[in-house]
Amino acid sequence: MSRRNLRRKIDATLSLTPMIDVMTVLLAVFMVTTPMMTAGINLDLPRAGNSALNSDDSAVQISVDKNGVYYFGETQMSADNILNKVIAMRKENPKLMIMLNGDSSADYGAVMQMMGALKDAGFKKVGLRTKIGK
Repeated sequence: MSRRNLRRKIDATLSLTPMIDVMTVLLAVFMVTTPMMTAGINLDLPRAGNSALNSDDSAVQISVDKNGVYYFGETQMSADNILNKVIAMRKENPKLMIMLNGDSSADYGAVMQMMGALKDAGFKKVGLRTKIGK
């Protein structure tokens, strides 16, 4: 026998089955947990029309409750602290979107004060969240 035939052939194939199994489990975990990641406080949002506008769930949530208290996600904060926080976040993500949630019985001035402060700080994408329907 020749020396070449005595060498063991190396099998260079890659088994993808374990990687596919891990990716399937991760996909299932993310599909279950993503809907639970929406943060915010419980508000009675005003109603506006019967059709939905495009809403980005990854946008920063700023809320104003019926007493005029500001919230960043679920954390109560002053308007100045919220502005400082979102300005710092914009440095990391220049395309940062903000969703402003105002309770239907909230003082209109408190909601518009936050909206104006965000616009003055240079935020171009600030949305107002409402309920759909009657």
